[in-house]
Amino acid sequence: MLAITGDEEYPYAVPLSYVYYDNKIYFHSAKAGHKIDAIRKNSKASFCVIEQDNIIPEEYTTYFRSVIVFGKIRILEDENEKLKALEILAEKYSPEQEEGRLQEIKKGFKHLYMIELVIEHIAKESIELVRARK
Repeated sequence: MLAITGDEEYPYAVPLSYVYYDNKIYFHSAKAGHKIDAIRKNSKASFCVIEQDNIIPEEYTTYFRSVIVFGKIRILEDENEKLKALEILAEKYSPEQEEGRLQEIKKGFKHLYMIELVIEHIAKESIELVRARK
């Protein structure tokens, strides 16, 4: 879930498909809309992923594994950067379909933005899971 500052300074959180690569998160977007307007106004963002959320009723808790990152977000303007990021994203979701991926990229490349979130700070994991690893 991407969280950015929306209209009238209200928080705006939106779920989206993403890929984590080289301490950055990449995702694609339409070229217009609330998300793009917000990114253009403020480069600060956070991103949250929940990997695990196991309810443990007898302990009155949950064993969760999630991550929240904070960083700076930007629209990739350079076509080579954009293409590389789009290829990395497409490979995550269609690893066995290289020819199909490349066709989709070629078809949609001019009609979308690739967004990069450079991670500055990472936080959050349950203490139960930290203890279980030790």
